[in-house]
Amino acid sequence: MSERAAAKDDLELGRVVRLTIPAKPEYIGLSRLALAGLARVRAFPDETLADLKLALTEACSNSVRHAYDDSEGHVDISFELRDDRLIVEVADDGSGFEPAPVLEPDAVPADGDGVELSEGGLGIAIIRSIADDVEIGDRADGRGSRLRFVKLL
Repeated sequence: MSERAAAKDDLELGRVVRLTIPAKPEYIGLSRLALAGLARVRAFPDETLADLKLALTEACSNSVRHAYDDSEGHVDISFELRDDRLIVEVADDGSGFEPAPVLEPDAVPADGDGVELSEGGLGIAIIRSIADDVEIGDRADGRGSRLRFVKLL
């Protein structure tokens, strides 16, 4: 089965949930509630759900904080539940960003000396530590940013 056919089957089965929230901090909790609802369908372990909520909060917070420069906007969130994984995508139509490069573990001194974590880079580092796969880039239409992470279940 092709990837496109599989995606169509997932849509037909109702296994993709989409949510659009205003790009305001007080709405991020709605994305966490949607994730908690999905966890009931699949019965994620409590620790996994807590990790996923943290990663989702960080992803949404990046869009809310950086995408619109205090202007009105929205954040699109999708959850795709498959048999073996959850795929979460957070996207906005804002100004976009360039994530800090990922340091390989052997490139970081054991004492961390000389390595600085910028405030903006910590959220991405948290997401990378929780997820099994992370993609950061532009939306397919070239506007804004898209962060997609996968958690194997």
